[in-house]
Amino acid sequence: MTAASERGADIGRRIGVGLMYGLWRPRVLGAWKVPATGPLILAVNHSHNIDGPMVMGVAPRPVHFLIKKEAFVGPLDPFLTGIGQLKVDRHSADRTAITRALDVLGQGGVLGIFPEGTRGEGDFASLRAGLAYFAVRGGAPIVPVAVLGSSEKRGRLIKGLPPLRHRVDVVFGDPFDAGDGSGRRTRRALDEATERIQKELTAHLENARRLTGR
Repeated sequence: MTAASERGADIGRRIGVGLMYGLWRPRVLGAWKVPATGPLILAVNHSHNIDGPMVMGVAPRPVHFLIKKEAFVGPLDPFLTGIGQLKVDRHSADRTAITRALDVLGQGGVLGIFPEGTRGEGDFASLRAGLAYFAVRGGAPIVPVAVLGSSEKRGRLIKGLPPLRHRVDVVFGDPFDAGDGSGRRTRRALDEATERIQKELTAHLENARRLTGR
């Protein structure tokens, strides 16, 4: 991870703060649980397009999200790259994206991942093994993040976006380790880590819904 990339992610965070608080009403819970230093993965549920920018804006540290390459179109390509976001091909073993993501963790940065792989119900029901791989290989704890209210449809003025000034809750959970402490990176170890992660993320989402009443 270059210094420019880290500065870019910090700029992205500042842009996100302005946009998210200007357009909606984020309520952030548990941000104090995010470790202040060291490699970290934010595992975010994904039901709406604003989930990534929302977390980028309200997280206490700059975040480098793995984002599908289809989003890097036209002027968005240099913009997203400039604010430290990572382009990934979801349909192949994208070695460049993997290397860059591990570089972020190797430099003590924060990697943002949508473990469901794409937008869906946002309930962590279907996880890809990539999250476990990065957590184990990068030696990084995972902080689960639940974004609730971003998919609200009532009162929308702009198609595809939540109603303006609508409250969106972002709930950060307790950090946890995905591995079993052995450092193994076999297929079985990653499968076990993925199971462990799914239980932790699902439990956090249930708790976040109880906490917010959503």
